Amino acid sequence: MATVRPIKPPAVFVERSEPAPPPSPSRAAAPATTPVLLRPRMAAAAPKRPGPGTTLDGSWDRKLAGGAIVPDSTIDLHGHTLDTAYRELDAALDRAIAREDRVLLLITGRAPRAESERPHARGRIRAAVDDWLAASRHAPQIAAVRSAHPRHGGAGALYIILRRPRAGSKN
Repeated sequence: MATVRPIKPPAVFVERSEPAPPPSPSRAAAPATTPVLLRPRMAAAAPKRPGPGTTLDGSWDRKLAGGAIVPDSTIDLHGHTLDTAYRELDAALDRAIAREDRVLLLITGRAPRAESERPHARGRIRAAVDDWLAASRHAPQIAAVRSAHPRHGGAGALYIILRRPRAGSKN
């Protein structure tokens, strides 16, 4: 019995005092208390559309981790500023969706090592990519974002997996 859990949340009994009726001259009424059965409210959660990175099955993840997937196209953001990198990523996603590509390789470059002595601000593009993709107008077409296999750039690159286009829909 120690491992058994109740199916429903336990009911909570609360004593609620009801307002007393006006005193009648014939009898002196004490305030009546009645037990009220209250159940905790379960908030109806609106169904959320899965965001980028949450919709791949295990076979996709195994293929990506093993390097068995060959990207359909590559986006290289080396040498770009944050502004031009964002525009290049947006335009490349437009082209990839129009071509009905499934896997894009996004090369962002690696963040500097912690022991690096140069006072530089590298790795800003890689840090911003996840937010860019989540807020992008292309977010509904993105099925997942995963780290790249070492043969495709490892920590300095990402795979962007696009959803299959629906039959009869125009992107």
